Amino acid sequence: MNRGSDRRLDPAVAGQNTERISRMFARFISVGYLAYLVVLSPSITLMASRMDPWWTPTAVIMVFGSGLLLAVLSFRADIRLVRRAAAAAALLYFAAMACWPAAWNGPDLPAHEVVWLAIPGLAALAAAIAWPASVAFAYLMIACVGVQAMNTAAREEAQVAMFIPDTMFAFIYSTLFVGGAVMALRTGRLLDATTEEAHTAAADAAAERARAVERERFDALIHDNVMSTLLAASREQPRELVSSLAASTIAQLDDFRRGGGSNEPFPLQRALAHLRASAADADDRTDFIVYRKGDLESVPAESVRALGSALAEAVRNSRLHAGADATRTVTVTVTDTGIKVQARDDGAGFDPATVAPHRLGIAVSILGRMNRLPGGSAGIDTRRGAGTTVHLGWRQP
Repeated sequence: MNRGSDRRLDPAVAGQNTERISRMFARFISVGYLAYLVVLSPSITLMASRMDPWWTPTAVIMVFGSGLLLAVLSFRADIRLVRRAAAAAALLYFAAMACWPAAWNGPDLPAHEVVWLAIPGLAALAAAIAWPASVAFAYLMIACVGVQAMNTAAREEAQVAMFIPDTMFAFIYSTLFVGGAVMALRTGRLLDATTEEAHTAAADAAAERARAVERERFDALIHDNVMSTLLAASREQPRELVSSLAASTIAQLDDFRRGGGSNEPFPLQRALAHLRASAADADDRTDFIVYRKGDLESVPAESVRALGSALAEAVRNSRLHAGADATRTVTVTVTDTGIKVQARDDGAGFDPATVAPHRLGIAVSILGRMNRLPGGSAGIDTRRGAGTTVHLGWRQP
């Protein structure tokens, strides 16, 4: 029997909520940088004459260039590029601030002006994508202190007494946005963890159903073969008949042990028996039809179990949702290179787009399980009022 389940989460599913939120914030940050570049252009021009010639173009490229790069990379498949770009944007903002005192020449800015680097919130949002929340908030506090220190040093008649209130105001104001980003990313991680747990639980349940099918097949073998042999012996049937029954029973028990309790390939007849038992376990009124169009001799154990589990889930879903009067037919086609299984009903059908995300029978036990299987495939044809057909397949890689 199957002794474990595939606990690997489909890469297309793993981490998708956190990635989606990270990409969304990367684009939001880039829009913010672009807007600030437009709004702060007069301040950049005003302050450029007070700085060493090299500083302004270098700082603009470091700060705004790295910020705009986030949006570009957010459309790339590898989310790691977004996180690295976010870390670079946060570090380059610090680097621009660190270079400012060495490049500042004066004279002082008018009292109503501020140093154009006063956008610590955007840089801290980038830090929230790249690093843990505690690091992002520490970054924000240090950035706010640095910005207010520059404003105090660069403006006319700056009041040192306002340094702490201005710093706290900037920190608290920016915290609203950084905190929102941190909570959104945390929610994404929680959703990803919950999704992975749900997928694992569904896979475990599918594996348990496969083990139940194997147990029922073993019970049937005991009843139909072992008991028949013992009964024939107890009734003093001809020795040749008893010997033949005993040999056949021993051979089937040995075949069951090798095919059902290990990873050795299933002979075709046993694979078909496993599929028949899987369908019957879900609904014993299901018609089971086999077409032989090839000379396939055996099927890998993993493939047989995956097909059986997916087939059982398909028939079970049909029994629950197709309607009381629906009829079900399972058609198995054997070719030279694989097996095709169709589980069809003439019931109510459904709209796949309306299936709730937490309903994992289709996503995990059927589509996910078969798509993870080497050589496996799965698909569903259905619409309201037109029945449902589940296509399962395994082809030799």
